[in-house]
Amino acid sequence: MGVPENELTPNVQRALLSLMGEVDQMRKETERLRGRVRELESLADHDVLLPVLNRRAFLREVSKALALAERHSAPSALVYMDLNGFKAINDAYGHAAGDEALHHVSRLLTAHVRETDAVGRLGGDEFGIVLTLTAQDGAEAKAAELAEIIETSPFIYKGEALSVGAAWGCHPLQAGGQAEDAMAEADAAMYARKQAQKADAQRRRA
Repeated sequence: MGVPENELTPNVQRALLSLMGEVDQMRKETERLRGRVRELESLADHDVLLPVLNRRAFLREVSKALALAERHSAPSALVYMDLNGFKAINDAYGHAAGDEALHHVSRLLTAHVRETDAVGRLGGDEFGIVLTLTAQDGAEAKAAELAEIIETSPFIYKGEALSVGAAWGCHPLQAGGQAEDAMAEADAAMYARKQAQKADAQRRRA
């Protein structure tokens, strides 16, 4: 520690050892606190019920994708997804079954996108997916694939197989865009698709 050897009296040695021990403890405590901060930041970014991002954190991911498009002319895509049949499950089987449906969909979405993509719950039974560095055509194909996976993958609740469907809308994340505007556009595209699905179902029943 830069102290001449001839000055290392027993008292100095004891003081140095004590000081070194205190420094080591401080380092360990600092690392523990940093780990706790990281843990709290992760909790603050995640939905209170599901293992996906909350709306605030998801919007940040949308903004990151827009910034990437701005800096590198590398557009991504936003998928807005709303579940079909979720209310019917809630009404018929209770909120616990509805919660299980949400968990089931969350697991399916996160299992079928890349680590570079982002999945978030936007509220109620609505989900968002940022497909990084994905053009609109590819995003629409992926969204259709995810919707089919959800529709054809029932979950078991109290011994009974239950399933939900999904309507979706896509919007490109390009240079010059704003996160909230992109969310609104993707939501509008999803709503239009959902209405078309309802109209088609009514025609089939007629």
